[in-house]
Amino acid sequence: MHVFVTGASGWIGSPVVGELLAAGHEVTGLARSDASAAALERAGAAVRRGDLDDLDGIRAGAETAEAVIHLANKHDWSDPAASNAAERAAVQTIADALAGSGRPFLLASGVAGLGRGGRPATEADASPAHGPDSPRGGSENLALEYVDRGVHTVSLRFSPTVHGTGDHGFIASIAAVAREKGVSGYPGDGANRWAAVHRDDAARMVALGLEKAPAGSRLHAVAEEGVTTRAIAEAIGRAFDLPVASIAPDDVEGHFGWIGAFFGQDLSASSAATRELLDWTPTGPTLVEDIDAGAYAAG
Repeated sequence: MHVFVTGASGWIGSPVVGELLAAGHEVTGLARSDASAAALERAGAAVRRGDLDDLDGIRAGAETAEAVIHLANKHDWSDPAASNAAERAAVQTIADALAGSGRPFLLASGVAGLGRGGRPATEADASPAHGPDSPRGGSENLALEYVDRGVHTVSLRFSPTVHGTGDHGFIASIAAVAREKGVSGYPGDGANRWAAVHRDDAARMVALGLEKAPAGSRLHAVAEEGVTTRAIAEAIGRAFDLPVASIAPDDVEGHFGWIGAFFGQDLSASSAATRELLDWTPTGPTLVEDIDAGAYAAG
């Protein structure tokens, strides 16, 4: 089928495009720069120029495709309100374009904040995010509302770390803090956990979700249910030959900066239902194996 992908040249989008093309799909990727457009063309995808604020272009891309996979997000931590508003507007534009068609609409979300009472988040946990002022503009719930309006919506909930060589996300930021401070720290006793998945496994899950997931599904791109923050800090310490130390809870945000608000949380999650539904088995390296192998050495 012809699939329109936003965020197509991004960290997750790039391997997703590769998986789709290998499966025989035709792909058009949204590209906001010459470099992104060139990368998509080299991969064998068509290009639609534009960005997340180009709602007319996004609408046109959705209207002319047989399926949409929405992976783009501004991730502007300096102005989260603007990021949330842009995300909600893009999701509503795509959903409106697909309404009544029965076509698939897969959109990126996350497992963060879904667990209750210290247990890992599951696919059955509904997102508490509603409305334009909530994280991601409440886009998951907004998109799922369109199932009753003839859209085959599937939520793609990614682990807080989708890791691999070249990752520039949360773990890269935590490693950068360790190098700057000269110590690889972990919050408190380091017992809080982060779900993790290698990006190739995540991309394969997305492609399987397009083929197999029923409308209204919530899929968890989770290979490891919970890697402790102490284990993460110890691996970073080994990678950069740094001492490893506990950071008192009151000092976490001061030590880590903006990433401290996330690193201090328990963000564990299960993917048991996703694995059974899609017959998906992660096979990539673990997070600690990637750190030990030097995936974050090029800071």
